[in-house]
Amino acid sequence: MEKNWYVVHTYSGYENKVKANLEKRVETMGMQDKIFRVIIPEEQETDYKDGKKRTVMRKTFPGYVLVELIMTDDAWYVVRNTPGVTGFIGSSGGGTKPTPLLPEEVDFILKQMGMSERKVEMDFEIGELVEVLEGPFAHFQGKVEAIDGSKGKITVSVDMFGRETNMELDYEQVQKI
Repeated sequence: MEKNWYVVHTYSGYENKVKANLEKRVETMGMQDKIFRVIIPEEQETDYKDGKKRTVMRKTFPGYVLVELIMTDDAWYVVRNTPGVTGFIGSSGGGTKPTPLLPEEVDFILKQMGMSERKVEMDFEIGELVEVLEGPFAHFQGKVEAIDGSKGKITVSVDMFGRETNMELDYEQVQKI
């Protein structure tokens, strides 16, 4: 069986409690091989309070939590019976298993959060020459300065107007020369 992402409905304002409770239950019940990540979809927002600029995290889907799991009877039971959880989205009730999110839906949500789900084949090395494939710097060539595997980002140093300029790009935006 494969792992998928599911949407869990929570009591309003209980997202953080559900995440903490579920992570604790996974550990105490030894479900690490069936229930993997619990994410509260949120995005950064700039806010001004008392004339001061600050960055806050805003929940993009209040009352919902994403759970990555292998849908087995016991995993379903553990999540469904976590305090604060009202049920799975995509379940018609009566004990039927819910429908998982589509991969592109998960990609969209995680990308909004600055996370990347897709594991891109990354075989770049620091110091290697690459070409930018898209965006305003398409066809520019540069040198790989840094690689961030967790975010799927690569920092490339490009010669612009006689100056070295670093830019952070997605793996898909560059290719080896």
